[in-house]
Amino acid sequence: MDTRRKIRKVFKSMQVLEGAGVLLKRAFGFSQLPLFDPFLLLDDFRSARPEEYLKGFPWHPHRGIETITYVLDGSVEHADSMGNRGVISGGGVQWMTAGSGVIHEEMPSGNERGEVAGFQLWANLPASEKMMPPRYRDIRSSEIPVLRLDNGVEIRIICGRYAQSTGPVSGIAIDPEYLDITLPPNASFTHGMPGGRKAFAYVIGGKGVFCNQDEPFGYDTEGVSYFDMESSALAENGTLVLFGDGESITITTGADPLRMLLISGNPLNEPVAWHGPIVMNTREELRLAFEEFQNGTFIKADG
Repeated sequence: MDTRRKIRKVFKSMQVLEGAGVLLKRAFGFSQLPLFDPFLLLDDFRSARPEEYLKGFPWHPHRGIETITYVLDGSVEHADSMGNRGVISGGGVQWMTAGSGVIHEEMPSGNERGEVAGFQLWANLPASEKMMPPRYRDIRSSEIPVLRLDNGVEIRIICGRYAQSTGPVSGIAIDPEYLDITLPPNASFTHGMPGGRKAFAYVIGGKGVFCNQDEPFGYDTEGVSYFDMESSALAENGTLVLFGDGESITITTGADPLRMLLISGNPLNEPVAWHGPIVMNTREELRLAFEEFQNGTFIKADG
């Protein structure tokens, strides 16, 4: 029996305007529900133009989700309604569980060349944890294990496990795995994972072939893949590959190296009621959340 995963769909990240006027690329979001369950959204905010990101994301609420911010270059300063403040930079991560509710802001800054590079992933919380007290996990780059395999493949483990190494984030309901993987030219990498998990890769540099499927692919106007003999078979920077079910994923490179984020988790299979920064299970829960935000009772005493 062949347990290797195949490509289910391919997406090209699309430009969107968010926050106070941040131009970023969205790899997937609301219109792709429930394909990525338990994940909701992945934004790519890499830019060398300060006018595209400096307006940032002023004070806004979250409830019912986790936001995972991974900053490779530049920095993101954050603050919240509970008095927490900090800066994410240099390969660091903030894993924020909004739970019952937080109000916060995130303000990107560039490096000495005016460049910023980072990604924000939203993960859903199960109904049983949507109203849990909020929590933060601020992770410095030095806390993230880095493995270098004999074939030159490098793996940064933000969450999950590879071989005998475990990432610094644990105790998350969906049991996520979040790996930052770099393949050198002319390399092959196979990663095992249990069946039933949703899994995808987002290419952030170079080119590669996934699942030994070298048929060319293109994109329609919604960013969904179709196969087209006029198009390149290589998944390039800004391409997201969603995998079908199975127990392993294989990636290979040719003359170019490849860097990707490989992410997986256990689906929740629960109803989703989503508007803006709040994700609940029912429309009534969503209505109540916005009503509480308007009347000043959004932040809970036990949060």
